[in-house]
Amino acid sequence: MTEGYIHSIESFGSVDGPGLRYIIFLFGCPLRCKFCHNPDTWDMTKGEKRSARDLIEESLSCQSYWGSKGGITVSGGEPLMQLDFLIELFTEAKKYGINTCIDTSGAPFTREGDWFVKFQKLMELTDLLLMDIKHIDPLEHEKLTGRPLENISDMFRYLDEINKPIWIRHVLVPTVSDKDEYLEKTRDFIRSLHNVKRVEVLPYHTLGVHKYKDMGLEYPLEGVPSPTADRVENARRILECEKYDAWTK
Repeated sequence: MTEGYIHSIESFGSVDGPGLRYIIFLFGCPLRCKFCHNPDTWDMTKGEKRSARDLIEESLSCQSYWGSKGGITVSGGEPLMQLDFLIELFTEAKKYGINTCIDTSGAPFTREGDWFVKFQKLMELTDLLLMDIKHIDPLEHEKLTGRPLENISDMFRYLDEINKPIWIRHVLVPTVSDKDEYLEKTRDFIRSLHNVKRVEVLPYHTLGVHKYKDMGLEYPLEGVPSPTADRVENARRILECEKYDAWTK
């Protein structure tokens, strides 16, 4: 039995997948995104260790509220850092017909070795993925996250190849990603995929700044404001969010 490193649980989440969700936040992330609002999830050695069976049994107390669309979402941190645990968790979930969703950056993705074999198994148990496009430009992506974009882009392509449904999320950061040139390139990339069911623009915010201070870390985007409503709407227009909204109504 594999145990997961659990950061926290939200019993009735409404923004991390369709319907109401039982959201399990895991520890561990290889990225160091400058806008990250959960830096306390980076270190995988922390947190409570819990079994998949225990978590599924606990989640069942919420099942009557999920309706036809709700279910379980695993977020983080980066869930794909704990593949063995995810496979066990979703195997248990499917025994009860639970809808399964992963909120991921795609940072650990590779088509090589045991990791990919496990990932393929996990995809058989996964109904939906929420995937971030942190930045469409490779150089800017590495400056923003500390990691390359290439393997993440390849994960998007692989999920398209197997026709696995995804929702795409893009954090709009003034002076970083909020430029029409970048947004248009992001739109063109999204257009190249055939498995996209929703596109969301997430306005950058500073709600996690206190966590950096508590951890003794300097906040990387000090002084960067949240985007204006006009800029958010501009990003939604360029990324054609309304087109995908219509698919999910």
